[in-house]
Amino acid sequence: MIPAGFLQDLLARTDIVEVVGRHVELKRSGANLMGLCPFHAEKSPSFSVSPGKQFYHCFGCGASGDAIRFLTEHQGLSFVEAVRDLAQRVGLQVPEEQVSADEQQRREKLRERRVSLADVLAKAADFYRAQLRANPRAVAYLKARGLTGAIAARFGLGYAPPGWRTLAGVFAHYDDPLLEEGGLVRQREADAGGDDAERGRYDWFRDRIVFPIRSVQGEVIGFGGRVLDDSKPKYINSPETPLFSKGRELYGLFEARQALRDKGYALVVEGYMDVVALAQSGFANAVATLGTACTAEHVQKLFRFTDSVVFSFDGDAAGRRAAARALEAALPHATDLRSVKFLFLPPEHDPDSFVRELGPAAFETAVTQAVPLSRQLVEQAGADADLSTAEGRARMLAQARPLWQALPDGALKRQLLPELARQAGLGDADLAALWGGRPAPTAAPAPLRPPRPTARTGRKAPAATADLALRLLLRHSDWWERLGADDQQLLHALGGAHGETVAWLEQQITEHGPLTWAALAVALDGTPLHAAAQAWVGGGAFDEEHGFEDLQRVLHRLWIAHHEETVRALIAEGRTDREHLDRIAACRELIKQHRAAESLPIG
Repeated sequence: MIPAGFLQDLLARTDIVEVVGRHVELKRSGANLMGLCPFHAEKSPSFSVSPGKQFYHCFGCGASGDAIRFLTEHQGLSFVEAVRDLAQRVGLQVPEEQVSADEQQRREKLRERRVSLADVLAKAADFYRAQLRANPRAVAYLKARGLTGAIAARFGLGYAPPGWRTLAGVFAHYDDPLLEEGGLVRQREADAGGDDAERGRYDWFRDRIVFPIRSVQGEVIGFGGRVLDDSKPKYINSPETPLFSKGRELYGLFEARQALRDKGYALVVEGYMDVVALAQSGFANAVATLGTACTAEHVQKLFRFTDSVVFSFDGDAAGRRAAARALEAALPHATDLRSVKFLFLPPEHDPDSFVRELGPAAFETAVTQAVPLSRQLVEQAGADADLSTAEGRARMLAQARPLWQALPDGALKRQLLPELARQAGLGDADLAALWGGRPAPTAAPAPLRPPRPTARTGRKAPAATADLALRLLLRHSDWWERLGADDQQLLHALGGAHGETVAWLEQQITEHGPLTWAALAVALDGTPLHAAAQAWVGGGAFDEEHGFEDLQRVLHRLWIAHHEETVRALIAEGRTDREHLDRIAACRELIKQHRAAESLPIG
């Protein structure tokens, strides 16, 4: 945990004009400075930076925040990375949690190894680039694919010569363990056969176009290699290392950052060459997964830069399988303010060949006609299901349920329920009841339900649970918009400072969008809520790995407390009529459901 006091001190010493000014040309306009917003394409300045408030705000797209938020949103840094970056600029040391001497030594060794590994990869990248310039065959291959020297330089493309131990002339110590750890060399087993040149250590990338894989900060963390002919395997990648994880990294994201904002969406493709060729044709917003299925971490990383993602796949069976995995990865992040679409190209084309044969305009048209997530979910749920039979419709619903449940609560999720019900030939209320949801309003009398919480009740929730709810929301204010209306009302109904802070937080989010805790702490300073909020956020060791599901489990605890209190109040009335007993039974059933959902422990 980084202490809140340190964050306030850090922001007080940081000049937001200097931080933003590194990336945006700012001009004085009264007390503030104005420039073109880096978060969306615009021709006239609407992006304001306030030196007095140490805050930025775009009047066009609504982006706003402090210096920490700017680095996380514009540069793609994690919260901790942004804090360390700012601390280094102002000469502060980021305080770390208390750890043992052995653990501290382990972490220091890991940091040193990462730095050394990055240096080795950077040196190899320089060598491969020089080799490309010196090899006419490799240059001719890239030209035949329609690439220019400028685009090759932008992506740092290189060439690995065909020799088995070429890197021995680059690195003085070819037996350095870092070369193997970084995936530059491999060790052949002693009994693997082959001639003397193939025994022992050998270069992993040989006679291939080399694509450096960069982190969001621009550091080389790995490589991909493509053959110049039709031999197999066509592509090989670096192995998993302390710097590189295929499930988290996206090829081309570093180069695409500004284009993501200019174009307004991210285009996710499957190959290195697709990314480079699309950038050559005007689609610099393309990125690629690295020989693996799209993951939730990929999607989460992309949504740091844009609210719209288009997945592009081949139209064959393999492309459909890849789309299914991408849909599952995207569903938990598909809030009402985000767009996810799926573009299926003709089976004979990949994005590279499509653009080269039909042109950029045709590809742009294809993107505009991409399938929205809602339709893709319905189509995927109906795969291999004969909707003309009851059995097929039941199969469709069984396949649809986990997909639908993965969506965050909101308008999109609620609109999909009637659509799925229509496909299955059921009424909305029937499907809601089947899946454990609330029936849709009908002309018939509504089933008895326990009363919803209201702020007037002044209900006192379990203090520790309410503290944790506020702690998570203040640290992750973007989660507020992912909550359903009932959950939001439940939080508003918390008594005392908890409920007042929820109301204050919602107002801040409405006016400025989701904010970092550092920005919220500054806004809270001088208010009656400041001390309580500081205590909640600073209470206990905060685990940065907390996820949204932890907040959901906290809400289940709050709902249990609410329904238990309702049962006690109803019993205290002493009534025995059917309606009264049904309300008690309904509350007890909800308590049982929330207990089952809340069964996993929280950190």
